[in-house]
Amino acid sequence: MSKLTGWWRNRSSAGKVELYTRWSFHLFVLLEITSFGLAPVASAAGKSSHVVPLSLFLMLCAHAVLCGTLSSKALDWVVGRGERPTRLAVTTASVTAAACLAVLTLKTTGRIDEPALAPTLVAGLTWFTAGSLVLCMRSVRTMRYVPPVAAAGVSLAVIAVRLPAVQALGYGVGVLLGSLFFGATCGFSAWLLNTVYELDRSREVQARLAVAEERLRFGRDLHDVMGRNLAVIALKSELAVQLARRERPEAVDQMIEVQRIAQESQREVRDVVRGYREADLAVELEGARGVLSAAGMDCRVDFRAGRQLSAEVQSALGWVVREATTNVLRHGDAHRCLIRLTAPQSGSVTLLVENDGAPGTPAGPPGSGLAGLRERLAALDGTLQAGLVGDGRFRLRVEIPDRELHEVEVRV
Repeated sequence: MSKLTGWWRNRSSAGKVELYTRWSFHLFVLLEITSFGLAPVASAAGKSSHVVPLSLFLMLCAHAVLCGTLSSKALDWVVGRGERPTRLAVTTASVTAAACLAVLTLKTTGRIDEPALAPTLVAGLTWFTAGSLVLCMRSVRTMRYVPPVAAAGVSLAVIAVRLPAVQALGYGVGVLLGSLFFGATCGFSAWLLNTVYELDRSREVQARLAVAEERLRFGRDLHDVMGRNLAVIALKSELAVQLARRERPEAVDQMIEVQRIAQESQREVRDVVRGYREADLAVELEGARGVLSAAGMDCRVDFRAGRQLSAEVQSALGWVVREATTNVLRHGDAHRCLIRLTAPQSGSVTLLVENDGAPGTPAGPPGSGLAGLRERLAALDGTLQAGLVGDGRFRLRVEIPDRELHEVEVRV
């Protein structure tokens, strides 16, 4: 069952919307054939010649496939994976105009004797063409011209084949109303698909900007700490060289000062790195709730603390929450997430992060995030378990033993 549903579950939200939209337009091909293409076949019952009905049926089938191909190419252009199918759009419009003119000519010459057959065929040809052409346009200002142009073109064609003006008006109104419906439906589908992909790209850019901002902050702090000290080291080293060349005893004092400044710089770098690597557990829990809720997920944070956790344990768990939140956002399509931290008065501290919408197979090569977390937890004798638990749920479980009880057992 997982293999059958994996093709859907492993897709992102944007990928699911795209797949649904594409298959909807693929079904339009069958809809045009069954709703309009079978009309000539049904009208051929009891007639001696089936050439005209069969020709009209094949023409509708070819037109449906052409509109389906244009819709598929247009969707590729909407999501940015192809060029705008301008030539194919012009070809589709030309074929539709020729097909409508052929149907009206057969109606005038009496080859189509069914009263409703010609209007039905003209409506099917123009409606689906209008929807496909709307997909090839970016702005609503351009899309709104498609229905009236289609209606005016059909009305002029009806008059050109010398049918009554009343029929020309009826054809025009029918084509206008149907083209408005199909154009609005297709235009909204293209806008929705483009918006979903824009949101998906914005979320990815936001994650990259957050990482870049953190790197800039760390680089700025490191520059502030090391810039002045390195300048002083360079200056005193140059002075020590000059004094040594003159065989002055003050050169030793300058080198001792350089050594002291280097040791102080090393200590300050450690402080900067330690501050960068430490994470506040309460801040990370609240941040995870806010970020996941902002992403449209139902995030529940359950914090059961029976004792005060040490700074080392809070820092390690804070990094686990941060990494788990990043994985939930970047992988899968989660709708619900549970973060539960249990810290009883005695015993192990347990952190559980569970979310749905996890893909059955990883989308890319395994990263180093979980490996880094295991290294941090190893210093506290902690363990980390992560993996699928069924029904598209991914569970990350961290357990850190009570080190005070462990030390007592070791001494005993």
